[in-house]
Amino acid sequence: MISIRHLAKEFPVSGGRVAALKGLDLEVAEGEFFVIVGASGSGKTTLLRCVAGLEAPDGGEIRIAGRVVSSDKPPVWVASQQRQLGMVFQSYAVWPHLTVYENVALPLAEGEQRAPRREVSSRAREALRLVQLEELADRSATLLSGGQQQRVALARAIAVNPRILLMDEPLSNLDARLREEVRGKIRDLSKQLGSTVLYVTHDQVEAMAMADKIALMQAGELLQVGLPMELYHHPARPEVAEFFGLVNWVEGRMVQPALAETAVGAIEIKGSQAPGSQVLLGFRPESLSPVSTPPAGARNVLSGVLRSSTFLGDQFLYDVMIRDHLFVGKGRLIPSNGDGNVCFYVDPREVMVFPAKKKISGRFDERGI
Repeated sequence: MISIRHLAKEFPVSGGRVAALKGLDLEVAEGEFFVIVGASGSGKTTLLRCVAGLEAPDGGEIRIAGRVVSSDKPPVWVASQQRQLGMVFQSYAVWPHLTVYENVALPLAEGEQRAPRREVSSRAREALRLVQLEELADRSATLLSGGQQQRVALARAIAVNPRILLMDEPLSNLDARLREEVRGKIRDLSKQLGSTVLYVTHDQVEAMAMADKIALMQAGELLQVGLPMELYHHPARPEVAEFFGLVNWVEGRMVQPALAETAVGAIEIKGSQAPGSQVLLGFRPESLSPVSTPPAGARNVLSGVLRSSTFLGDQFLYDVMIRDHLFVGKGRLIPSNGDGNVCFYVDPREVMVFPAKKKISGRFDERGI
């Protein structure tokens, strides 16, 4: 549905130019809810604006439904209003002098994607029904809550029956509880309509909750593209693992193909590494499983002292000191036998293995590396 090849974009800055997109390749399938996630400045919004036709790339090609809408060889440029896209921006972008109904109906009555006059009312009201705002059709848009205004923007985008919806951080201005509610409505609605969605966010939880597939961007490049569970449990590189949540890191040396010696003890891994190679091992806080009586000679059993715990409502987050290394655990119960001493088992299948290299971020130091 959306095919991107070698997309490049630079912006002038004081003292030179900065590359926002560095020759990206990306494929979004029809009907897919595709999320682009990354920190501020990673290039994700620039990528979305290039697809929308709001930004002209310096190089590369963009195809939408098989049609070339942007290319440098040969030069092709299709204007934004002719790409038959729906767009939802970070700001609600509602017209304050219009009612809810008028906000949704205006693109149907004017512009490149206008509908036959006899269909304007029915399509506008159907879009409002889909976002559960039909009872507020005659209300001034400025009298709505933030979540309601964002749903007006969504209704306006879907009213023109676009095959593709582009969304640029549409939930970032909402509070946490409202974000959860609206993100569920957006995903359900996209599946109901069969729309292809390209969605940009900086929030990894939002990306995991909504996406069929995720692309993680950093400094104008794609670090990894895949299913949410794949990026979380099987990241291709440490930076990907670190972006999607806390990781306990420890350096080690392989003494057997599936066994590494580390500062906290021997750790067995799944798979095989060359004996003698230096590795960086990581595992998620929820992978620290408390055990009361470890089997004799069992591997991947780590003993330590509980330092602190934080109650989060549905679970505890706790710090454990293991041989002078601080690790973070997560679970429904505090793993303490009363004197603060604790034992954990780490499943070899949940240990991430990467070639050892310099530390990725300052947060690694907090884990004792």
